[in-house]
Amino acid sequence: MKYRILDHTADFGIQVFGQSAQEVFIQAAYAMMEQIVNRKALEVKFENQLVIEGFDWPDLMVNWLRELLFLWSGNEWLMKRALINTLSPNRLSAVLKLDVYSAKRHVIKNEIKAITYHELQVKQTVAGWQAQFICDV
Repeated sequence: MKYRILDHTADFGIQVFGQSAQEVFIQAAYAMMEQIVNRKALEVKFENQLVIEGFDWPDLMVNWLRELLFLWSGNEWLMKRALINTLSPNRLSAVLKLDVYSAKRHVIKNEIKAITYHELQVKQTVAGWQAQFICDV
């Protein structure tokens, strides 16, 4: 995975990198999920289609990550993989490969409460794309 954890008072930040907007959205999802659980321990039990909308790239990123976080906290579904079908600055369509939480198989590393707009970035650079977001724990 292409990410690094950033120090932040009482919370933590994640910075992700990719060659395309699609790759940076997938890397953000994987990096966040990896902070919750070891993704290698997950199995694909079922799929779920997801459509997310936002005002711009940063808003779309927050809405994407918040929806993935809701699937975990609301349904106890953990994402193994994400396949993005379409992506624009205002809309993302994806298929998620999910597992159902099992205390016997999964160890929860962190309980993320929310994804914030604080220090949020999603931008294209000369080296590709990068995003940064803060997780409220």
